[in-house]
Amino acid sequence: MEAARQYNVHEAKTHFSRILEAVATGEEVIISKSGAPVAKVVPLASKVRRTARGSLTEPVVFHDDFDDISDDEGFADAFGLSTENGW
Repeated sequence: MEAARQYNVHEAKTHFSRILEAVATGEEVIISKSGAPVAKVVPLASKVRRTARGSLTEPVVFHDDFDDISDDEGFADAFGLSTENGW
């Protein structure tokens, strides 16, 4: 793991936008005062992009009857379908 970038208070004030950009990309930044670390700036939440093939952690399973509504009277009523008409 790469060491966190470190800025003293004056540099942090001068380069605050640059620090925020670095943190937005996942970096951690240390702010020091008189040479001693006093704060760490970290991303609030890491962004996970799951767009690649195989990016799910578990396989998706569809059961054979996943779209079977034959026993759901509420659905039939909501859409004007009647069990007498073959539903």
